[in-house]
Amino acid sequence: MEPRNKTHASEFILLGLSEEEGLQPLLFGIFLFMYLVTFLGNLLIILAIITDSHLHTPMYFFLSNLSFADICFTSTTIPKMLLNIKTQSKAITYEGCLIQMYFFMLFGGLDNFLLTVMAYDRFVAICHPLHYLVIMNPRLCGLFLLESFLLSALDSLLQDLMILRLSFCTQLEMPHFFCELNQVIQLACSDTFLNVLIMYVASVFLILTPLVCIILSYSKIISSILRLSSTEGKYKAFSTCGSHVSVVALFYCTFLGVYLSSTDSQNSKESAVASVMYTVIIPMLNPFIYSLRNKDMKRALRNLFS
Repeated sequence: MEPRNKTHASEFILLGLSEEEGLQPLLFGIFLFMYLVTFLGNLLIILAIITDSHLHTPMYFFLSNLSFADICFTSTTIPKMLLNIKTQSKAITYEGCLIQMYFFMLFGGLDNFLLTVMAYDRFVAICHPLHYLVIMNPRLCGLFLLESFLLSALDSLLQDLMILRLSFCTQLEMPHFFCELNQVIQLACSDTFLNVLIMYVASVFLILTPLVCIILSYSKIISSILRLSSTEGKYKAFSTCGSHVSVVALFYCTFLGVYLSSTDSQNSKESAVASVMYTVIIPMLNPFIYSLRNKDMKRALRNLFS
C-alpha cells in the first residue's frame, strides 16, 4: 500500500465554483453584492423589529432571530471565498476548515429549527387565536430559541469531533467554495462508515423531523382555514402564512436537493453550484419575502428610515 496517508492535514484546497482566471473578478463582484444585500437586508429587518413596539410579538421575535442566523450563516462562507479570490489563494487551514464547518452547521441548523418554531407559532395563531398570547408567552419563546441553539450546537460539535478521528490523503482538493461536511469526509483515507452513519442519522433527526413537524402544522392550519365561513378571513389567514411557506419551500427544496445529489461524488461541482442557492440566495431573499408582503413590516421600515 502506498504511504500516502497522514493523520493530520495542514490545509485543504477549495477549488471554488470555477477555476477559470477570467471569471474570478466577475464572481468576486457578484458574491460581494449578494453578501452586502444579505447583510444589510437582514440587519434592517432586525432594527425595524427592535425599534417598533408593535412588532414585539412572538412571530417577529422569531423573525428577527432568523435574520440574525441568516447573517451569521452567510458570513461563515462568503467572506472566506471573497478573500481567496482577492488573494488568489485557494487554501484553508485544517483548523479553519473545522471552525467553518462548525459555525456553518450551527447557523444552518438554527435556521432549520427557527423555521419549524415559526410554523408552530402560525399554527397557534390561526388554530387557537384566543389563547395565542397565553401559549406563546415570552418564557416559551425563549425556551424554543435556547433549545434550537443547543441542538444545533451539539450536532455541529459532534460532527466536528467525528472529523478529528479521520486521517486524510495527500490529495486534499475540494471542488467546493467552503468546507462542506460530506466533501471533507470524501477526502479521508481512513474508514468513514461511522462518520457517514452519524451524518445521515443526524440529518434524519435534525432536518426531516422538523420538516414533518412543519407539514403537520400546516395541515392543521389549512384544515382550520377551510372551516372559516368568511372569504376575507380565509384570505387574511393565508396571507399571514404566505411568506413563511415561501421561505420553507425554498430552503428545504434546495437543501434536500443538494444533499441527495451530493451522495454521488461525480456531481461535486454541480453540488457546489447548487449550494449557492441555500447558502447565499435564500438568506438574501428572506428580507424581501417577509417585508414586501407584510404591511406591519413595511410600516416599521418606513419609520426606521424616517
